[in-house]
Amino acid sequence: MGETPRLIATDIDGTLIRDDRTVSAYTADVLARITAQGTPVVLVTGRPVRWLKMVYDQLAEPLPAVCANGAVVYDPVEDEVLRADPLAPQHLVEVARRLRAEVPGISFAVEIQDSRQMRHEADYPLRWDADDDLIRLVQTPEELLSAPAVKLLARAGEQDPDAFVALVAAAVAGLAEATHSSSSGLVEISAAGVTKAAGLDWYCDRLGVRAADVLAFGDMPNDVPMLSWAGRGVAVANAHRAVLAVADEVTAANSEDGVAAYLEKVFGVG
Repeated sequence: MGETPRLIATDIDGTLIRDDRTVSAYTADVLARITAQGTPVVLVTGRPVRWLKMVYDQLAEPLPAVCANGAVVYDPVEDEVLRADPLAPQHLVEVARRLRAEVPGISFAVEIQDSRQMRHEADYPLRWDADDDLIRLVQTPEELLSAPAVKLLARAGEQDPDAFVALVAAAVAGLAEATHSSSSGLVEISAAGVTKAAGLDWYCDRLGVRAADVLAFGDMPNDVPMLSWAGRGVAVANAHRAVLAVADEVTAANSEDGVAAYLEKVFGVG
């Protein structure tokens, strides 16, 4: 990578924002100054499109986003999905069949309509999913799995997240990707080949930016492909050990505005 990156890619939760889900004024200002200088900043997240507004409301301007762990590329200015790569219904059915056979008590939810809507089974525990109009209980497995989904979410009570994702990944190998970004045993399943790196690569190609010229930040296993792909991958100090293992450098924790502090040094802003 050259001295100055041509594009910044950052995860949101646990990386860019603080644990209370706020963007500090310092971080918002650093991002605004960098974009004003002409360097694109892209949010690359496991979040669905519908959860971006709470971040955009704290920034000077909305930033393009790669959502649902790479399955959706979103332009917030036009409110347009530029690309979506969902799991087809027949693949959803097969993934669910394999996992129900492997994991007692497993339950599912799906992100549909390019992650603008969520559907879930009765046994699936909702956490901070709150918008009733966009989140709906379905009555049958057939209904749940009948539409293309940019992400299938799986829970089976409280699980060790690393052990659970390894079990799920083995069960769906060759059919789908499995990763996690939580401490509570939530596994996130995407179509085969769909990762944060793949979604970001598509967007960078659109802009004519090489992987070697990308600076990326992350904290959880779903960030590993992106940090490995980017010319420079930076972990926040609070990152999962898998992220620390692949990162080129480590910055301060998300609670200490580690992304902004690193960017301020690289770009001389702040």
